[in-house]
Amino acid sequence: MLSQKPWRAEAVIQLVAGVFVCLGVGVVAAGVLRQAGVAAFKSPDSFANILLATLSFQGVAWLLIYHFLKLHELNWRDAFGLRNANLKKSLLLAAGMLVLVLPVVLCLEQVSVLGLEKIGWAPEDQRAVELIVNAKSAWLRGYLAFFAMVLAPVSEEFMFRGVLFPFVKQLGWPKLAWFGVSFLFALIHVNAPTLLPLFALALALTWLYQKTDCLLAPIAAHSLFNTANLVILYTQQYTQQR
Repeated sequence: MLSQKPWRAEAVIQLVAGVFVCLGVGVVAAGVLRQAGVAAFKSPDSFANILLATLSFQGVAWLLIYHFLKLHELNWRDAFGLRNANLKKSLLLAAGMLVLVLPVVLCLEQVSVLGLEKIGWAPEDQRAVELIVNAKSAWLRGYLAFFAMVLAPVSEEFMFRGVLFPFVKQLGWPKLAWFGVSFLFALIHVNAPTLLPLFALALALTWLYQKTDCLLAPIAAHSLFNTANLVILYTQQYTQQR
């Protein structure tokens, strides 16, 4: 069972608002630099644009996490569950859950694509997928892989599962914590075909956190999920190029 979290309302607001404000600033800055004719920002797929976009959200989140934990006088090990007595069991459960959930999520994505096509909505690939497919340098692909496997899982799981879920639940709104926070997680990826599958994934990650009380478990599952998708994507690319 999930233990009580000492999150203060003002700290939660600072964390969430800080992340989204910095994201907005990053988007505006990229647009201004592109309009100003700065060479590194002319292409939306340039490394400079990608770096600014990722660091203005997930990168900033890492800094705000440090500030958030400092306000609550907690260290990273305690916050992420590295001292959890059942850490190994929690990580094994994370891997087992992913084995069961991954096929379901992939099937839901296919169903979503077919459904959107039926109503005349031509679905587009998620922005991250487009970037990986179009990446021309090994350095860019390496950074995107690092982002998918490390940077994003830690920042997103801390904010959605680690902070928002227990905070909303402890306010007396358990259903909103489960479904509202999970929907917000899916929504921020801004991609119609993945809205339903990511919502299902978020619910599974929430269950995992609720079950283990170890934030490292959903982080590991999220990282493995992204890694599996990278492997599938690269395999498809290799097959198509042959």
